[in-house]
Amino acid sequence: MAKKEHNSETLATQFLRRHGVAFSEHPYAYEEHGGTAVSAQELAVDEHCVIKTLVMQDETLKPLIVLMHGDRTVSTKNLARQIGCKSVAPCKPEVASRHSGYQIGGTSPFGTRKAMPIYVEQSILALDKIYINGGRRGYLVGIDPTVIATVLAIQTVDCALGD
Repeated sequence: MAKKEHNSETLATQFLRRHGVAFSEHPYAYEEHGGTAVSAQELAVDEHCVIKTLVMQDETLKPLIVLMHGDRTVSTKNLARQIGCKSVAPCKPEVASRHSGYQIGGTSPFGTRKAMPIYVEQSILALDKIYINGGRRGYLVGIDPTVIATVLAIQTVDCALGD
């Protein structure tokens, strides 16, 4: 007899379990191009606490991950300046999937195919709880944001735009 939690097993949840991270599971009805607004509404949580995992690249096409509040956008100019690059831009979806091993809309910073630098908007770490992609579309995991710094090699940045 299969356990319910096994139904939600992804590379991300395997990574979290391997590192002893406590997390809650939050499936929701995925909507194409719905973004964090849809998941926040479906789960009845503040969109500011729903974290986007964005796969970007620098001017040499080196991939990187940016974790950003759902209700904010990344200032690529500020990000590039802070990490010592000339420019940063989003990867094309097929390139992002190749780097991360995840389908667009289901990208998690945990258990990526390729090791990439991970930049976290610093204010994320001050939240009580965050909801971040669990490795597939329509599936978020709830975790203590301070865990990110213990299981991933991160660098904090201040590059959020929006209120």
